Amino acid sequence: MSAIKRINVEKRLSDMAIYNGVAYLAGQVPDDSSLDIEGQTAQVLATIDALLETAGTDKSRILMAQIFVANIAEFGGMNKAWDAWVADGNAPPRATIEARLANPDFKVEIVVTAALR
Repeated sequence: MSAIKRINVEKRLSDMAIYNGVAYLAGQVPDDSSLDIEGQTAQVLATIDALLETAGTDKSRILMAQIFVANIAEFGGMNKAWDAWVADGNAPPRATIEARLANPDFKVEIVVTAALR
């Protein structure tokens, strides 16, 4: 049986768990909540890139993405950042949900699952 590897372990959660050839990322949120949704999304996607690199994979290997937006009226701004980032020809299955986020200044939170190389 494969061991579970956890990345950036804190008391409450880890940023990522790797098991059986799959990387499971926790919901990633922006570092700078003063940005608009496009900026927050770009920042979150950069964090996802870094975590996937740590796991030895990349965004072209994402199996599923779940996006939570605080205000669905800002969906277009989130999509603008997403479309600039997503790997050509490798857009993953995705769900976008309007939700109240843990910090009222957060406009977006993104969860991804990715296959390792």
